[in-house]
Amino acid sequence: LMWSLGKVLNTPEVARVYIGSFWDQPYQNDDNRKLFEMEEEDLFRDIQSVPRGSIVRKLNDLVKRCRIAKTHAYIMAHIKNEMPVFGKEAKMKQIIANLPKVFQQIEQSTGIPAGDFPNIEEFQENLKNFDITKLAKLNLPMIEALDKMIATELPRLMAQVPQDQELANDDYMVSVRKREGGALFESDNTPFGDGATMDILASPLQVKEFQYEFEKLGPSSDGKINGTQAKQPMQESKLPNATLRRIWTLADLDKDGKLDLREFAICKQLMKMKLDGHDLPVEIPDVWVSPMAE
Repeated sequence: LMWSLGKVLNTPEVARVYIGSFWDQPYQNDDNRKLFEMEEEDLFRDIQSVPRGSIVRKLNDLVKRCRIAKTHAYIMAHIKNEMPVFGKEAKMKQIIANLPKVFQQIEQSTGIPAGDFPNIEEFQENLKNFDITKLAKLNLPMIEALDKMIATELPRLMAQVPQDQELANDDYMVSVRKREGGALFESDNTPFGDGATMDILASPLQVKEFQYEFEKLGPSSDGKINGTQAKQPMQESKLPNATLRRIWTLADLDKDGKLDLREFAICKQLMKMKLDGHDLPVEIPDVWVSPMAE
């Protein structure tokens, strides 16, 4: 499919095809679970990198334009220096005919890379219609300012662009959920949207309902179960690993990599919420954390 699309879509790169079951409900078939989750993570990572890629491309284009402007200035200054007092038109025709040699001379004298020079044929056509009287002297202070910008200012801007490892931070999706006012944000407090979720989060958590199941997992002397013990019952829900990872992160209140009874109850309640079609909260409500609420 990827290579077939490459023949249809007129793009420099081959189109990336993501294979998966792109919903937040349990998988109906676990055979391709690992493949689907890897593809889903790749898709989300690529989406997250779009803003950074756009900024980097714009900065690269700016650098390219600066170098082209600098090269153009040296070319025009060289042509002006070659112009005699009399017979300018004849000299211009000679320069146009020998433009490849002119470019080579400028390249050798200034050290400008050959790739920064314009297309010779197009430049020759433009020079034929150019008003020789408009040729200006080379503005060296401006060239120095341009070199300084390319050497120091643009790298400083590039350093402010988030790096790939920052975009891959596990807290990224949580921070996205907290942003309001964007094009994709829509508040829905009806029973068919966030309202139903808010009702669940406002209700006290019945921890004792999960005590029997918790004890069956064999908690250690400190009254906690580890990730290995919790993994199988969590995966029995058939929720995607990305969802289960978020649920574990939310439920592990003290961030010790283990779950006590209350944290296990929070984990089970979050799984039930997800299976019932509700979104996961950004953070655990206080009413679930406090025993007094029960």
